[in-house]
Amino acid sequence: MPTASASIPDTDVLKHTIRASGLKVTAPRVAVLRALQHLPHSSAERVFERVKDDLSGTSPQAVYGILAAFTGAGLVRRFDPPGSPALFECRVGDNHHHLVCVRCGTIRDVDCVIGQAPCLEPSDDSGFTVFAAEVTFNGLCEQCRAAASAGDNQ
Repeated sequence: MPTASASIPDTDVLKHTIRASGLKVTAPRVAVLRALQHLPHSSAERVFERVKDDLSGTSPQAVYGILAAFTGAGLVRRFDPPGSPALFECRVGDNHHHLVCVRCGTIRDVDCVIGQAPCLEPSDDSGFTVFAAEVTFNGLCEQCRAAASAGDNQ
């Protein structure tokens, strides 16, 4: 599935992607998948705002249901940053991580952690087979860090 910087697939490609995941193709599902292609790291509410004008009669609950179906089918990844509603993205299958600015909320993808792995293996797996770990790096983005420094100099 392309990332936000890649071109957005056309409707036929989106339909094929949905069908290939084992889900029925519907106009709301196509619209939600297209919205996530344009708006990675989006909440269900943000996706609803994007699709509501094109889908008369759709509801936030319908968007939540579609996102749940997509997540279950592996089309979409759910990401739960601290202090934020759940966010969804189309970049799946690579166990990437996220950089989150605690001031402005900017989110950036970061490829898998390099160097010594920070707690990627639990000390007690309680019988689980671990296949992925989520790492969220919280900090200040470049713009917020610059603004904070400018404020300190006044």
